[in-house]
Amino acid sequence: MNARFKFLLGGGLILATVGYLMATGIRDTGQYYLTPTELAAKIRADHSFYNVGLKVGARVVKGSITRDVATQTVDFRVSDGTVSYPVTYHGLVPDTFTDEADVVVEGRLAPDGTFHATTVLAKCGSRYENAPTNPAAQHTAGAPRTTT
Repeated sequence: MNARFKFLLGGGLILATVGYLMATGIRDTGQYYLTPTELAAKIRADHSFYNVGLKVGARVVKGSITRDVATQTVDFRVSDGTVSYPVTYHGLVPDTFTDEADVVVEGRLAPDGTFHATTVLAKCGSRYENAPTNPAAQHTAGAPRTTT
């Protein structure tokens, strides 16, 4: 065996090992990201989809939030406008978690139809929008201001 063949063989083995580790890591930690409607379709097609780790992106149904301060449990419903699921979560929710907030809940759907969340992420769109502008208060950047 010459040195070039040994080098290529070693490189090939290293690439194969890294590829295998990446594939198994993604398979073990990968999760489905679904809307409630997509989740309902998956459940209808495959009943073994219960108790599978997944993320559900939806909106909190207005008036559905109930909190138990003693046990730090929050129960609420999420919906995409078509299908809704009850969610139970033990822990502290983000400050932006309110009625009609867009949320991503991570956890497992139980056979009784309740989603048991391990993580709740809430986004607040108003924090990322431009501030309203007042045309009278605007001036050209770099132009000197004049007072009368």
